[in-house]
Amino acid sequence: MTQMGFYRLFVRDLVVPSSIGIHRHERDAPQRVRVTVEIDIAPLFSTESDSIGAVLSYDNVVAAVKKIISLGHINLVETLADRIATNCLEDARVVKVKVVVEKLDVLGGEATVGAEIVRVNDR
Repeated sequence: MTQMGFYRLFVRDLVVPSSIGIHRHERDAPQRVRVTVEIDIAPLFSTESDSIGAVLSYDNVVAAVKKIISLGHINLVETLADRIATNCLEDARVVKVKVVVEKLDVLGGEATVGAEIVRVNDR
């Protein structure tokens, strides 16, 4: 009997300095953003191989997030989230991706602002 399903890879609470925002002061100095990425991947991999080649590596997801942020100023958290999601969906195994981007320093204290997007692979 073959089991069908997917597995979920996640990177949670990755804090990266970023040039992001529409206001002048946001262009002048980087601010901290927290990024969370959850990726649903199919088919379910075989645990018998126990090989990194059989799965999507979270190291690659982290590197992609950092690279996208390093490419230059982004006005909107929605744009950053969409670019990260688009990058994840380039892997044909990805069924769905959820990206949350939060600005940590806008309101002060413990409150954050941001956006969450979900994209589904249409392949």
